[in-house]
Amino acid sequence: MSTNKPLFTDFESVSSKQWKQQIQYELKGADYNETLVWESPEGIKVKPFYHNDEVEETDFKISINSPEKAFEILQNIFVHDVKKSNERALDTLNRGAECIRFTIENDTISIADLMQNLPLEKTTYYFNLPFLSVDFATKVSEYAAKNHAKFVIQIDPIGQLTKDGNWFENLESDFEKLNTIASSSAINYLNISSGIYQNAGANMVQQLAYTLAHANEYFNRIPALKHPITIEVAVGTNYFFEIAKLRALRLLFNTLAKEFHHNFDCNIIVTPTRRNKTIYDYNVNMLRTTTECMSAILGGANVVANLPYDALYHKDNEFGDRIARNQLLVLKHESYFDKVNNPADGAYYIENLTQQLAEKALELFKDIEKNGGLITQLMEGTIQRKISESANKEQELFDNGKEILLGTNKYPNKNDSMKNDLELYPFVKQNPRKTLITPIIEKRLAEKLEQERLSQES
Repeated sequence: MSTNKPLFTDFESVSSKQWKQQIQYELKGADYNETLVWESPEGIKVKPFYHNDEVEETDFKISINSPEKAFEILQNIFVHDVKKSNERALDTLNRGAECIRFTIENDTISIADLMQNLPLEKTTYYFNLPFLSVDFATKVSEYAAKNHAKFVIQIDPIGQLTKDGNWFENLESDFEKLNTIASSSAINYLNISSGIYQNAGANMVQQLAYTLAHANEYFNRIPALKHPITIEVAVGTNYFFEIAKLRALRLLFNTLAKEFHHNFDCNIIVTPTRRNKTIYDYNVNMLRTTTECMSAILGGANVVANLPYDALYHKDNEFGDRIARNQLLVLKHESYFDKVNNPADGAYYIENLTQQLAEKALELFKDIEKNGGLITQLMEGTIQRKISESANKEQELFDNGKEILLGTNKYPNKNDSMKNDLELYPFVKQNPRKTLITPIIEKRLAEKLEQERLSQES
């Protein structure tokens, strides 16, 4: 006879103190903290277990606004030839992509030709613009309104400054144009390119604080801001930390937006980092990007754009794109990662990481604002110096074999040859020129080692 009795009522609960006592007994005299507690580069101490009786009351209530719908699979298309790009977009959508991001080189592109025969009302199209043009933004917005299309423009003058070292024109002109777009655009137009912080070697607290300061500059300088902001994020392979980082980002953004009386959420696009990718034993990149995409999804990404395993050294190709897209299709339609809304809720470890990352990032953000804000600190070189310090620490760990990339600095295949397979230059390009600030340079951990191996190939 069924009594519908809860399953675990016959078992006594075990307190965290009891768990620690048992662990200490099993350690046979070894120190609990030295043996089992480790510290991350962000200064977060990670314990061997987490328990509900240790959940602390803090200033942050971990309540994350979940995306309204499951993550979407994004395909990147760089527009060289409008006709070919249009054909590729159609083919990609037929093969499982759910939204498209066009990177457009200049404002002479015909939107009508680019969008010919593409489904408009149910598919989102992103327009990544490495230039700043009021006329082109207006043209995209008007086309969207006329054709009931779901368009998002991605414009980021601060991102241009961090990557290139110069504004599109200058600070005053760039923000004048941005405010003109803000006052007339019927679609989302503002972007925060925060992936550069991760790819350059910033730790997670820095990534979050710099992204928040990036957003704060726009909140302060665009009074007419009324559309959701798109935030591009890069994630690495520190699985649970990356989940918590994305959750902390949404929590921090919403907290900041409320201070400006904005009630919109951010639209988070996540891409696997390039920092830990390699040209040798390149198939391992597929394993790296799979776990990184899992972190992105579980962390609450709205959109995921996977990185092809051969993106470092091959030009865009159908096979690499297909494999990258299929990784996400498997996660979505075979692993059912889209079926549970906000699955990380209630996981004590992830909640604790989210709380600590958010608190540490908020503290750093306040320090940045106290010292003039992100743009001022970029001009002074403070942000670049801090990222460089963090990157150098990580590089030293890699060089000493304490941070491992399988197939590269651990278990390398000595017979692996790459010299004749490089269609793209996979290292930092040296381009000395005069810039307003020192640009933030994205660099992979394995570059020096790979260059040494290439020089020794016959």
